[in-house]
Amino acid sequence: MAINETFGWIWVLGGMLSGLALGLRFHEDAWLGGYASLPRRMVRLGHISFLGLGFTNILFALSAPRIHLPPGLLLLAARALLLGGITMPVSCALMAWRRGMIPVFAVPVVSLAGGAALVVAGFLRP
Repeated sequence: MAINETFGWIWVLGGMLSGLALGLRFHEDAWLGGYASLPRRMVRLGHISFLGLGFTNILFALSAPRIHLPPGLLLLAARALLLGGITMPVSCALMAWRRGMIPVFAVPVVSLAGGAALVVAGFLRP
């Protein structure tokens, strides 16, 4: 699906740019509460999620022609991977900002797991 491929490349670029921005402060030991603090871990996870989920969407787009799913389910998988890609870095930022936001993490996880499950099912179908 072309939208997943385009989105994926935008997200890869976002991961590189967010890495640049974060890299300007990583040398500061106490930045965001120190290396092991929840806010700093969440910001790092958000940065990496841009890259990983960008690659995931690119791989999905390249694999889509070989996924044996009805068009509606293929579209659902595509949208689930897009939703997960968008909401994961947002969720990480919210959790870095407020510890009480941890439940929002369920949105990207459920979306990504559902999309991936549909892809696996489509590859396992004859």
